[in-house]
Amino acid sequence: MERRLARPAIPPPNPSSTISPLMVDARTRQWLLLVLVGTWVLTGTWAHGADEQAPASFPEAPTVTFEADVQPLLTRLGCNSGPCHGKSRGQNGFALSLLAFDQDFDYAAIVQEGRGRRIFPSAPDQSLLLQKASGKAPHGGGKRLEAGSPHYQLIRSWIESGAPRTPADAPTIVRVVVEPATQQLAAGESVQLRAIAEYTDGRRRDVTDSAAFQSNDRTVATVSDDGLLKAGALSGETAVMARYLSHIAVCTVTIPLPGKIPDEQYAQLPRHNQVDELVWQKLKTLGMLPAERVDDAKFHRRAYLRAIGRLPSVDETRAFLADTGADKRVRLIDQLLDRPEYGDFWANKWTDLLRPNPYRAGIKAVWNMDAWLREAFRTNKPYDEFVRELVTAQGSTWKNGATVMFRDRPSPVEIGSSVSQLFLGVRLECAKCHHHPFEIWSQDDFYGFASFFARVGHQGGLSPPISGTEEVIYTLPKGQVTHGRTGAGVDPKTLNGETLALSADEEPREILAEWMTSDKNPWFAKVMANRVWGELMGVGIVDPVDDLRATNPASNDPLLNFLAEDFRSHGYNVKHLIRTIMTSHVFELSTVPTERNASDLRNFSRYYRQRMRAEVLLDGVNDVLGTTDDFGAMPPESRAMQLWTHRSSSLFLDTFGRPDPNQDPPCERTSDVTTPQILHLMNSPTLNEKISKDDAQPAKLAASDRPVAELVEEVFLRVYSRMPTNSEVATASELLADPKNRRAGMEDLFWALLNTPEFYFVD
Repeated sequence: MERRLARPAIPPPNPSSTISPLMVDARTRQWLLLVLVGTWVLTGTWAHGADEQAPASFPEAPTVTFEADVQPLLTRLGCNSGPCHGKSRGQNGFALSLLAFDQDFDYAAIVQEGRGRRIFPSAPDQSLLLQKASGKAPHGGGKRLEAGSPHYQLIRSWIESGAPRTPADAPTIVRVVVEPATQQLAAGESVQLRAIAEYTDGRRRDVTDSAAFQSNDRTVATVSDDGLLKAGALSGETAVMARYLSHIAVCTVTIPLPGKIPDEQYAQLPRHNQVDELVWQKLKTLGMLPAERVDDAKFHRRAYLRAIGRLPSVDETRAFLADTGADKRVRLIDQLLDRPEYGDFWANKWTDLLRPNPYRAGIKAVWNMDAWLREAFRTNKPYDEFVRELVTAQGSTWKNGATVMFRDRPSPVEIGSSVSQLFLGVRLECAKCHHHPFEIWSQDDFYGFASFFARVGHQGGLSPPISGTEEVIYTLPKGQVTHGRTGAGVDPKTLNGETLALSADEEPREILAEWMTSDKNPWFAKVMANRVWGELMGVGIVDPVDDLRATNPASNDPLLNFLAEDFRSHGYNVKHLIRTIMTSHVFELSTVPTERNASDLRNFSRYYRQRMRAEVLLDGVNDVLGTTDDFGAMPPESRAMQLWTHRSSSLFLDTFGRPDPNQDPPCERTSDVTTPQILHLMNSPTLNEKISKDDAQPAKLAASDRPVAELVEEVFLRVYSRMPTNSEVATASELLADPKNRRAGMEDLFWALLNTPEFYFVD
């Protein structure tokens, strides 16, 4: 039961005394404040004039209340964060909802739990809530505020007034904004940010003192607890988040490089399509200049690895380098997109994302889904059709590969979180248990979205992990998801939309697919455009590529909007999207930084190097050496890119980042280089055996009677897809000088080149 204790009476000052504005004791100030507040409560206005609106920085109610004042402060002080009392089981017997998403729970925990032992209205300074926070009593979280500070006094005032809650009919917050919303600073400069809450009655309240601030990249800019933004020494761009209750606002901060670049220099940059124009505009804002254009050999290798996931052959490289046509790079891209390897490479990527687990879905079902994916990319199926067929799939898991997505993840909450992340770039997983810490999504949004899959029926099959038999996916006449917190049934609800009460004749998944692929959907085209850009360019315009949210803004929003709209207007043609990106001048840039872009990691002033995917790298090793691997459940001489299940054993693929099929929700692979990967290339018995085979390329080249310089050239073309320099020819020739030891020297040369970053990185 809520306790409301009366505020102790404060006697008025001596009326015979003379009160000076500069000489007012504490008792007089308290008495004047009560008179002022009393006048406001009785008349509904401030004492100084009925027609004058109250100052914007004051709350409408005269008292400090829990929801409006105390709960935001708990977030700012970190009391309800994950490492503290916001963790699932709380801390030392005291639990709060994570980042204040459950007001009733938090109020009960502070005011009523433990027979109200945490607050003491008759002696507020003795309240356990203040004693621990101010360090007067032992506290595992340390001192969170100073005794007597404004924050301390705010909580003390709330306790002293009986711990009131905000009235149910009080104006509610519509949104929170940050002022300024964008800011350009020079290195070391600072500016004060203000968080403003806007209410349903039109009032704007400055909540900077209670808001929590956070910078996405502290190397670019930092922000203090009080909202003081300070630019770092590095140029770049970042977002600074301001949180107040469940509302989030973002300030975009830009720190350009010092020095003025003439406009003519940007005007003279090559522009192959709109991609270049939008990237140059962003670089101009940052005072950066792009890197040089990469040479033909590196472009040739890059295009092969990015478009079809394989190295060019020696003959293909020689032919491209000998071609003198001005349009040869564009012609190359068109040729690559028509090759059969294209379908295998991009299907392999989507197998990662959909990730059918053979231990849950069964071997035959996984093979069927893999075949469905490869056929979709070989025929260049429009992306909206691709997604629609997956989301609405029905039938046998042995006949319709798209249905395996529901066999692999039979629970509506599992499939709901996967679909939202894969096809909308919205990570709802956090909202399953609490309000999303960095977004607007609540538990209602999570369970409302999952409810679209509540009527997915399963007939036949066995429960995991024994799942070898056929299963039929169909639509049930009824079904609901149960809300994780309230236990109530939840109707389907689109993100940012209304709850839908569907009849038995309406198929929820059809309605969801229609909404997802609609031209008005703000996420659908963007996340695919961003995903493809990240695959081709080494980093997404939004990074991670499937995490689109206000607090993780795009590094170039106009560019992402253009790619999404262009993708949509061309019928969701994935090959068109790839071609648009690869034919831009931005795709041709060198990875070598310059003085005007050395600090750039997100704005595409240069190309970003990235390690090859595991399957691409293994196939590359075999192509270079002329060897093959034997994979289980695959025909002889199959390529790693053709594998249809992760159950095919391969220590190499596991070492270089083959995904774990048990991981949920799905995510992109990491391209990080690890110590085990480097040691594997250096010391792997399997790789050494391949290099030493009698029918491998090292032995064949060593046995030929070709001049040593030609042999070195052949090796470099096989490994690096380029001609060697004069110094490289001289050094390599020393290894091959002795005819009696030429094979050993050739094996050493191959081993040395395969262990260099130039080989296993896409440069």
